[in-house]
Amino acid sequence: MPKTTAEKIALKREQIRQFQNEEKQLIQKQKAEERKARTRRFCSRHGLLEKFMPDLAAITDEQYETFIRKGINTTYGQKILAEIVGSTGATAAQQTAETAAQGNTTPTAKPLQVPTQNNGNPNPDKTKTAQQTQAAEPDKSGGGATVTG
Repeated sequence: MPKTTAEKIALKREQIRQFQNEEKQLIQKQKAEERKARTRRFCSRHGLLEKFMPDLAAITDEQYETFIRKGINTTYGQKILAEIVGSTGATAAQQTAETAAQGNTTPTAKPLQVPTQNNGNPNPDKTKTAQQTQAAEPDKSGGGATVTG
């Protein structure tokens, strides 16, 4: 046990240094866990997407980006995502509060801005859906009925 004030100060400074090192190690561990969770999420979500659309495995990164922009990142896609997020909003708000309480300063996702044009219908013709438009066109093959769906 230190007896003098100078020895006590030196002991406390050493303890502070040790706590700072321990904090750095815990922060590194937390970041590594977050990276692993993010990678796991990416892999599972992309695997699910490829399960339903196997042709995605054969396209380039540029083609994949175009597919996402044109096929998913639409007004309709954003509306669906907002509905899904809205249905789990209470859970997300609770998780955000818990994260903030833990002192985690990880940036949160940008709130979704859902445009209201066309009532969420990506079709520029506001009066017809894609199926209605296709069903209204006569069958040009010359035989049989057109099957939509």
